[in-house]
Amino acid sequence: MIWLWLSAAFMASTAAVHGFLGERRLIRPLMTRDQGVMGIDLARRVFRLAWYALSVLMLVSAAAVVWPGTPRDLILLIGAAWTATGLFDAVYTRGKHIGWPFLTASGILAVIGALA
Repeated sequence: MIWLWLSAAFMASTAAVHGFLGERRLIRPLMTRDQGVMGIDLARRVFRLAWYALSVLMLVSAAAVVWPGTPRDLILLIGAAWTATGLFDAVYTRGKHIGWPFLTASGILAVIGALA
C-alpha cells in the first residue's frame, strides 16, 4: 500500500509543479503574444483551460490509485499510462523536459503497488 501512496504523492506533486511552473514559464509568456493562434482570445482561453485540466486529471489519477476498492487492473492501467507518458516524454524531448522522471516514477510506483 505504501507504493500506491508514494505514487499518489508523486502524481500530486507533479500536478502542482505542472500548474505552478507551467503558468510562470509557459502560459504567461504565451499569453503576451498576439501573433498567430495566440492572437485569438478563444484559443488563449482554451489553451489555459487545457493546461489546468491536465493538472486536475493528474490529481484524479492520484486519488484513483489510493481510493479504497479501486480495481487492481485500473491501477495498472493508470500506472502504465503514466510510465509510458514519462518514457515518451524522455525520448521526445531528449531528456530536456523536467517532468519525465516524475511522470515515469509515478507510473512505476503505481504498477509496483498494484502488483504488491
